[in-house]
Amino acid sequence: MSDDSLTIRTLTTDDLPAFAEMLAGAFLSDPSDGMKHREELVFEPDRSHGVFDGDELIGAGQLLTRKITVPGAGQTPLAAVTSVGVAPGHRRRGALTRVMRAQLHGLHEDGGEAIAALWASESVIYPRFGYGLAAQLYRAKVHGKSAFRPGVELEAERVREVGREKAIPLIKAIYDREAPLRVGALDRPDSTWEFILDDPEYRRHGATALKFAVLPDGYALYRVKSDWHEEGPRGTLDLVELVATTPQAYATLFRFLLDYDLIGTVEFFAALDEPLIHMLADPRKMSRAGGDSLWLRLVDVDRGLVTRRYGAPADLVFGVQDDFCPWNTGNWRLVTDADGNAEVTRVADAPDLDLDVIDLGAIFLGGTRPSTLAAAGRIRERTAGAVSKATAAFATDREPSCLETF
Repeated sequence: MSDDSLTIRTLTTDDLPAFAEMLAGAFLSDPSDGMKHREELVFEPDRSHGVFDGDELIGAGQLLTRKITVPGAGQTPLAAVTSVGVAPGHRRRGALTRVMRAQLHGLHEDGGEAIAALWASESVIYPRFGYGLAAQLYRAKVHGKSAFRPGVELEAERVREVGREKAIPLIKAIYDREAPLRVGALDRPDSTWEFILDDPEYRRHGATALKFAVLPDGYALYRVKSDWHEEGPRGTLDLVELVATTPQAYATLFRFLLDYDLIGTVEFFAALDEPLIHMLADPRKMSRAGGDSLWLRLVDVDRGLVTRRYGAPADLVFGVQDDFCPWNTGNWRLVTDADGNAEVTRVADAPDLDLDVIDLGAIFLGGTRPSTLAAAGRIRERTAGAVSKATAAFATDREPSCLETF
């Protein structure tokens, strides 16, 4: 229910303390200088909106200026939605809806980014605003010392664990080589690196400071936490990020982590097509629990769909419903050629497929198949064979992966 007494405006740097304090309460934390510092690292006040009850900031959301790797076309501008929260005691007053409307309608009116994406604290919230589940992940746990199957090729060079100052320029260069090639990965300006590598003790949960292991073609970022029981050591290695530009570097880094002394379990967030399980001699040494990662929204259907390349020629009319951004509602013709390029135009033709803008966001990166949504009753086929054609067109070689929360 909307409350007409609330107001919304763009924030300023003077609002940062109230912004950080409100977010701390919204996410069940105590306000702290550490949290304020982290918010300040990436704060873009001119792209942040606050909802006020009188002079009190009771809700907010921010857009980060980033790029995302899309199928076949590399990095394209992304409005990365973050720092969204409403203070306890002010829920169900329409504050979040005001923030979402200011973001999406503003991007449309100003000709800003055609794509927006976010990580959701609660998965039921953002489909209301047109966001679809575009990428998934799982939480993996692997037994320490787990053997590889015969034939896994390792680098001749040994992995080096190096200090923070020496590691940072090395890992930045490796990330910049790999991110444009992996669908779903985001670029990282210096402010984002500062945010990711910010490592105060309160964020370690009893583990060590960040450690850095490097090869010329890959790196791992991780923490270790000591633990023991009657049979010996059973410490945990929490892998924050592993990036490798070759299969050999990938295997060598994981071999280093799995063989880490005194470690019983290596834990990490993994892409759905993570290669590691296929490298283990016993795949059951790796347990997995699934979850959602990136939720994506096309701000403008026509501008968004042409940013990526497609896996097969197609000529399809999509009947799109978009209640929150009504300019997208209507019939859109997508024509893709043999090189994957696309043209999108509004037409009066009858649709081959009916779907919600949520579903377009879900299939955009290739992580959710149109055929899957059709089987779930979300996409409705009006022309025989249209679902198969759409599935082939939106297909990608690998699952999208965005393991960087923002």
